[in-house]
Amino acid sequence: MELPAIPGRDAVGVVDEVGEGVQDTVVGDRVFGLGGVTGATAELALLSARAQAPATWSDEESAGAGLASVTALGGLKVLGPLPGRTLLIEGAAGGVGSAAAEIALAHGATVIGTAGEHDHAFLAELGAIPTTYGSGLARRVAALAPQGVDCAFDTAASGSLDDLVAITGAPTRVSTIADHANARRLGTHLVNAVNDPALLDAAAELGRQGRYTPRIERTYPLERIAEAHARAERGRTRGKIVIRI
Repeated sequence: MELPAIPGRDAVGVVDEVGEGVQDTVVGDRVFGLGGVTGATAELALLSARAQAPATWSDEESAGAGLASVTALGGLKVLGPLPGRTLLIEGAAGGVGSAAAEIALAHGATVIGTAGEHDHAFLAELGAIPTTYGSGLARRVAALAPQGVDCAFDTAASGSLDDLVAITGAPTRVSTIADHANARRLGTHLVNAVNDPALLDAAAELGRQGRYTPRIERTYPLERIAEAHARAERGRTRGKIVIRI
């Protein structure tokens, strides 16, 4: 990445201009989506993947939906059908984890989510069953799900991938977006975010149905963007941090 650079990957806004051949979007549409790795935190941003923002989402919620939703949907998709299954999410209070929890619940899964105790009420509000991460995870999960856990999604890179494989019974029942080295060693699914309009459309449809609402921890004005990045770097963010321009 060349510096100086404009940070930000996802955004929401009203379309000012469309490129040649674009037929599904017109000037004046309110859309959310993804640009490149950088460039979204700007008055004018170019989106390479977009969808119509649901009227049920605020601008802040729409701005935080793009990257979290496509990453969550990608990590869930490789695990197979969710209805009737029990899913364990590591890091369920974060931006991707909270999106994955609510989306999985909308698709009929039972969700157990790990987080610090201060976030357990937040997970319960989403509809997930909260527990703490770290040593003894298998024992705690067994108490919460006596019939077993069908699959697991790691969003936290907390070093638990071996435990997740043991809990679910097979590496093919585990996906991760964060622990690349151990995913290759164990043979679990390794998922990267993709700029896929179909995934954005799927997230937006759940939003219109009232079954998925992106969670925003805090919104900062543009002049305090350095403070926002410092907050994000400290970790343990509940949902997403948004910059308003």
